[in-house]
Amino acid sequence: MSSNLVRLAGKRYISILSRVWSGSAGAAKYSEESLRKTLQGKFPQAKNVVVSDISGGCGSMYEIFVETTEFKGLTTVKQHRLITETLKSEIKDMHGLRIHTAIPSE
Repeated sequence: MSSNLVRLAGKRYISILSRVWSGSAGAAKYSEESLRKTLQGKFPQAKNVVVSDISGGCGSMYEIFVETTEFKGLTTVKQHRLITETLKSEIKDMHGLRIHTAIPSE
């Protein structure tokens, strides 16, 4: 605990580190790879499936990009809903999720 205290002008101040708030680097319940495999299983025709942990390594925030012909004819909202339904159980343990979808050009 003493490592989190800083003395300035004779007074003690608590030093808040970002890691304290975001958890430890190994705290992620799901990995980028496990989420990517889940999405590839749901969208086998996907040309691209990219999952990035944007939380600094603690697994609380992910950015997802899925490019597949399976989205053809669907609105963006419906495309995103397919992603969130696929990751429904995983999303419960996340702080946030950014979803990007695309249909490959022919």
